[in-house]
Amino acid sequence: MLKSEPNTSTTAKHSPMNALISMKGITRYFLEGEARFAVLKDISVNIEEGEYSAIIGQSGSGKSTLLNILGCLDNHFEGNYALKGEEVSTMDDAQVSGLRNRLIGFVFQSFNLIPQLTLSENVEVPLYYLGIDRKERQARSLEFLEKMKIDHRKNFFPTQISGGEKQRCAIARALASHPSLILADEPTGNLDSKTGKEIMNIFDDLSSQGKTIIMVTHDNEIANRLPRVIRIKDGVIES
Repeated sequence: MLKSEPNTSTTAKHSPMNALISMKGITRYFLEGEARFAVLKDISVNIEEGEYSAIIGQSGSGKSTLLNILGCLDNHFEGNYALKGEEVSTMDDAQVSGLRNRLIGFVFQSFNLIPQLTLSENVEVPLYYLGIDRKERQARSLEFLEKMKIDHRKNFFPTQISGGEKQRCAIARALASHPSLILADEPTGNLDSKTGKEIMNIFDDLSSQGKTIIMVTHDNEIANRLPRVIRIKDGVIES
């Protein structure tokens, strides 16, 4: 079971009773030839609404696999995972997809913007899949591009803007659906140090507004600026 690092809250706070995320005994196996090996081994962790947490580990530690499970991108695991009281581990693929669209916003290292769409249209994409009408999609897109201070680029394509602007657009897209959870995967990994600091300041501001954010990183400097750090090594959370 997870023990929090010194800069975190008490273990009592991280209880299943008030958790946005509750994981118990999560194990994920992969096949290599005819052999089966565990990438995650009996992971148990709780995260409350409003927490600002880092998951840190080196390449091959299992952090990306854990992120995929947290983000409902992978439901082929053993154990129990409840997100906002809904048990992911008992859902079929269609139900998991619906839950993901409703509750989770993603920010990726490589931005994952669609090059054929303008920034405004990119922000609208998750709203389209939620069945939100065009007028509301456009209004929300402009609202969050304004919040990210790139509304003047709304009609630009991803190839026409800088890396920092791309990440601001990706954050706007993640926020537009009003998710319960924001997952950020190495969000400064493709940015220079100055732009990376600007992006981290945005996440800090979002946290101060009460957003629940989990950031996956291999960078100790980034992880240590967050209130809670969860360290993973060889598929196990270090105590």
